[in-house]
Amino acid sequence: MSVTRQQILILHLADPDLESRTVAWALYDSTIPKGQLQMNTGDSNEPPYSSVLDAMREGWNVIQLPSMPIFLSGREHEQGHLPYEYVLERKVTIDEQRG
Repeated sequence: MSVTRQQILILHLADPDLESRTVAWALYDSTIPKGQLQMNTGDSNEPPYSSVLDAMREGWNVIQLPSMPIFLSGREHEQGHLPYEYVLERKVTIDEQRG
């Protein structure tokens, strides 16, 4: 029996441009059986996609764009969260084994 499952990919880019370089990422994959590890940032030296546009070319749909950060005068160099976070999703079909 075939079922459709969702995958969520979060990419943090260096700049707001969709072709900008990926600097951090996480993948949440419901096709992986419960109990097996999910991929997270740091699991590999190379991101799954070098940019959001590359992921879109492989069938990922962008479902959230980042809101642009507000940099206050005199605080431009303070550190905080990664501001250019894109959330992508895709549906994949898998063959589910009946137990």
